[in-house]
Amino acid sequence: AYDPPMTPRTDVPLDRIDLSSVDFWLGDRAEREDAFASLRAHDPVRFFEEAEYTPLPKGPGYWALTRYEDVWHASRNPQLFCSGKGSNIADLPIEISEFFGSMIAMDDPKHFRLRSIVSKGFTPKEVGKVEGYVRDKAATIVDGLLERYPGGGSCDFVEEIAAPLPLQVICEMMGIPAEDHAQVFAWTNVILGAGDPEYGGTYENLLTQSMAMFAYAQALGEDRKANPRDDLTSALMQAEVDGERLTAAEFGSFFILLVVAGNETTRNAISHGMRLLTLHPDQREAWFGDFESTTKTAVDEIVRYATPVIHFRRTATQDTEIRGVPIKAGEKVVLFYNSANRDEVFADPHRFDVRRPLQPQQVGFGAGGPHFCLGANLARREIAVMFDEIRRRLPGLRITGEPAYLQSAFINGIKHLECTW
Repeated sequence: AYDPPMTPRTDVPLDRIDLSSVDFWLGDRAEREDAFASLRAHDPVRFFEEAEYTPLPKGPGYWALTRYEDVWHASRNPQLFCSGKGSNIADLPIEISEFFGSMIAMDDPKHFRLRSIVSKGFTPKEVGKVEGYVRDKAATIVDGLLERYPGGGSCDFVEEIAAPLPLQVICEMMGIPAEDHAQVFAWTNVILGAGDPEYGGTYENLLTQSMAMFAYAQALGEDRKANPRDDLTSALMQAEVDGERLTAAEFGSFFILLVVAGNETTRNAISHGMRLLTLHPDQREAWFGDFESTTKTAVDEIVRYATPVIHFRRTATQDTEIRGVPIKAGEKVVLFYNSANRDEVFADPHRFDVRRPLQPQQVGFGAGGPHFCLGANLARREIAVMFDEIRRRLPGLRITGEPAYLQSAFINGIKHLECTW
């Protein structure tokens, strides 16, 4: 069925909105859009109490930034709004925060040193090396479908199409053996699905699985340090900035960030994208009918509309204000990218439009500043290549089931999604 453009309500009583409530994030998505539209319209810098995340102590609360301009302001002013106190809402010990977040949870000069080293693996030249592999893997995925389901069929789009491509590409880049791909995939599900019962759902399981992934990464890094190969792990372990290299622990933490971010977010963008193209056949025709000239805007529109990462947090380093609202030193601000991507700075923001101009710039990869997504260009290429394969070889593919959404306030994930062709 065609899904018409949605105009959210802006009259939701603000005292009924609780962005820290599990029920809010598990509830009706149209009501969620109404809530954020009401916040943008009436209280775009609003304070919320924190939820309790057992076994962590309850935090002091946070300011929710829901307007596009304010999310950009906090992102582009790291001297005022730092990341080193934590990138997620809950106050994890700094060591744990850096363990999970790597450089996402750091400030300069520590952040600059680490990013300077790892960015060497994401130069246009390095990304160009995997361009052919991205196309080969996308083609292999479709080959497998056509072999398993001759004459047409149905399957879980996430499991058989959206998930394998970014997983296999990032594993190939890192030099992870094929026999370990399934284990890496399971680890990423646990880490980003920590609140979802399907993926373990407990803090204890999160730590156990994360430590196993960390140990695997350290062993891989030590091996490539001693026996370098033509892969990203070797490049990272050999790279130097001012005579310094990554330690095994730094590489282990960055490995978790890279594999999780390089797998889950692109998988979700592809899944949301296929659902959107099914719901909006006019947009599918507009893109697939003029693929080359429309791809750049179409891919960014999928990322804008889906916003796979819902939010990140910053912490005020000194007393300041946003829209006249005083923010004290040490207080948290949370950048809600999903809301910024629906801000009225975009023309008809709730309409899915594959030809939407690239300016204003969507914030699905972050809103500028030092923490802008390192893998944005790789993600764009993976999304474009996967839909090119679908366009050319599975033109009849449609989403036929309702999505099973990840139970998360952090990742806008789709766990399962039935498709037919």
